[in-house]
Amino acid sequence: MKILHATSRKRETYEVQLAYSPLWECALGIAAVTNSRLINTLEKPESYWKELRDSLTENLISHLDFVEKNNTWKALLQLLHQHKSNTLDEFCSSVESLQDAKFKFTCLPYIGEKFQQLREKAAVGDEIAILEMKRVTSENTFFPQYIEFISKTDSKKLKAHLIEVMTLWFKEVISSELELTNQILLTDYESKKKMLEKMSPEELVQWATGGIDYLPEPSVYKVLLIPQYVYRPWTIEADIENTKVFYYPIANESLSQNDKYMPNNFLVLKHKALGDETRLRIVKMLSENNHSLQELTEQLDMGKTTIHHHLKILRAAKLVEINEGKYCLKVSVLELLFKELEQYINQ
Repeated sequence: MKILHATSRKRETYEVQLAYSPLWECALGIAAVTNSRLINTLEKPESYWKELRDSLTENLISHLDFVEKNNTWKALLQLLHQHKSNTLDEFCSSVESLQDAKFKFTCLPYIGEKFQQLREKAAVGDEIAILEMKRVTSENTFFPQYIEFISKTDSKKLKAHLIEVMTLWFKEVISSELELTNQILLTDYESKKKMLEKMSPEELVQWATGGIDYLPEPSVYKVLLIPQYVYRPWTIEADIENTKVFYYPIANESLSQNDKYMPNNFLVLKHKALGDETRLRIVKMLSENNHSLQELTEQLDMGKTTIHHHLKILRAAKLVEINEGKYCLKVSVLELLFKELEQYINQ
């Protein structure tokens, strides 16, 4: 299709910001250990989490049970975004000093600019507002129950719980390796900061998250990238005012402080996926047109199971995706490969 442009407006994009802190790692660790549905998919084996939990004090385990029941890890993240505390003491003081209405407003999820007044009313216990927030978020797996809990729970008790679970987790899990954790997070932060000068905002988000294509959305002016180790290999997505947040998994090379030759895990995955004649043929075919599994099978004259296996590898490397029942090439990911390789060689 040919388009005649009669406008001077450019396509809007967003600003990328970077942040890191062991406090994020603390809150996300609490989220991870209490997510029984997801814990066996994390990079650290399930045995690690069992051993960790067995080593914790009864007081902390009691608070973690409360977190699991009410999803209060979400409140910890919301509060960290609100105050951007640098130390645990600063975080605890900021939570303690919040007025009840402001505290609950901060803990409640951001669901869009047009619902902010609803959020304010729910924060002071307005029953109609609470019901409406629950209705609007009904497709989310835990938001309705979480909104009900936050809106109706005693603020003083909730503050005490959040401060204590954060303090105990920091003391029992984070503090012994605080220096190493800080160094790993800083290394990854600095790596992404360098690439910020070489990539567009969309490219950087895609590179940092291992393949997420995040295009500009209405009323979203910033993307905040926060490195995390505890939730690898997952990227966690969240929304705060005017900002999309990605807590992304730190790269392999950030973990290898003394090994400058350690490549990025996503870089390795992509090159391994491309290091096969059949998969390269598939990539070239998809660069010309989207194809169904049946079409690829017929054109390559191979078994459907074999082609499906190759497509699975290409999809795992985020080089290929399915769109309307057909496989299609993620051209932008291929275009980033050279920049990623250059970053690795020159680091």
